Amino acid sequence: MCYAVAVASCEGERSEERFVLRDVKRVVKTDAGEMKVVRGSKGCISEWPNIHVGFVTMEPNSLFIPQYLDSDLILFIGRGEARIGSIYKDELIERRLKSGDVYRIPAGSTFYLVNTADGQQLDVICSIEKSDSIGWGTFQSFFIGGGSYPTSVLAGFERSTLSTALNVSELQVSQILTGQSSGPIISLSNTNSNLDSHQSRVWTQFLEMRHHERVQCLKRMALMHFEEEEETEKEEEPIVRSFRKLWNSFFGKDLSGNDVGRSSKKPHSYNLFNKKPDFENDYGSSVALDQSDYSPLRHSGVGLYLVNLNAGSMMAPHLNPTAIEYGIVLRGSGTIQIVFPNGTLAMNAQVSEGDVFWIPRYFPFCQIASGSGPFEFFGFTTSARRNRPQFLVGSNSVLQSMRGPAFAAAFGVSEERLKKIVNAQSESIILPPGSASVEKAKNNRVSDMTGSFDDEMVMGFEGIY
Repeated sequence: MCYAVAVASCEGERSEERFVLRDVKRVVKTDAGEMKVVRGSKGCISEWPNIHVGFVTMEPNSLFIPQYLDSDLILFIGRGEARIGSIYKDELIERRLKSGDVYRIPAGSTFYLVNTADGQQLDVICSIEKSDSIGWGTFQSFFIGGGSYPTSVLAGFERSTLSTALNVSELQVSQILTGQSSGPIISLSNTNSNLDSHQSRVWTQFLEMRHHERVQCLKRMALMHFEEEEETEKEEEPIVRSFRKLWNSFFGKDLSGNDVGRSSKKPHSYNLFNKKPDFENDYGSSVALDQSDYSPLRHSGVGLYLVNLNAGSMMAPHLNPTAIEYGIVLRGSGTIQIVFPNGTLAMNAQVSEGDVFWIPRYFPFCQIASGSGPFEFFGFTTSARRNRPQFLVGSNSVLQSMRGPAFAAAFGVSEERLKKIVNAQSESIILPPGSASVEKAKNNRVSDMTGSFDDEMVMGFEGIY
């Protein structure tokens, strides 16, 4: 379906809730935590790339067990502290993350996540960028660890196959594939049953080990007794060679136990809260994170942003020429206005903490904080390149840049009239509340002129000043 037809379909439906995402699915639920996923844009304009938004909540002293996904993940630590371990080029890389940190996990990379904060819940927001390789669902987890619940991906093979691949007895294979029953997120201090308590003690002891000890323990857990010489690999049966590579990709094969986290080329985190605002004035601030700031984003094609608006203030009407934008309200409430290409209002919706919304590429939009308090929202964009939004209103807007005889003629007014109304707003990007704008306009002695024009003159943005 071509772009024009897709947009026409969207305009025809005219649902104000179209851009507030309500398709929520709980994909994990245990006593130790849960994960929910909000499905990204679908239906109209479906050929555009999109991402899904995940929310992970983990109780204190809990573990999200080792797994890999068919999707790229960008993690944002909203609250709490965590330790994440992931495989990078056959090495186990561990990082400690705190509130505001951003961390990327590539599709197919095995990882685990631990809530390390004492007595504090861990809240994580993540973008989920679906791989093209598999067509089902929002995303798919492949659990390495597991037993009766969740089931390890290895359990799907015949016991005799695994016995041959691992070079152990079928009884030993059965023992390592039936021990887990607490779910994908487990408590490390669980005392609900003798079995769960035993599992918790095992994981707790593992996580308290030093790095090189954990590596050796993982190798023992995997019962790895494979030769790594090239000639030996050539002599192996294909299934054995495949499993050797699978286990090596997870557990590593040249790990020395040294601190592998200090090289700038290896995965690292970036704290969004510590980044200097790209724009800040008396009415709010905005921060954007792209691949020039955090190099792992270059491989994911996802950017991030954080906006804080003071009570009543507004992010000026603008458009994103390069990306779809997804937003999650972190604090407060406000209004999102989105405009169709034909100049009609697509949505004028109230959003509050926890709501997820999306903005199609090219569509004009603005965000307005409620008068009761600050409005803070965080989000992802479908481009890791530097985003250069085009503002339609304000001192740095298209109206300012393009004013002249031809532009005035396009509105059917004199150049002088257009100049005066455009100059009524002296702020840019984040604009003051409506009453402050009116007062400023009065001080500039142009309020009498703004009231003399028809509503159609202001490009369909009535009520935003």
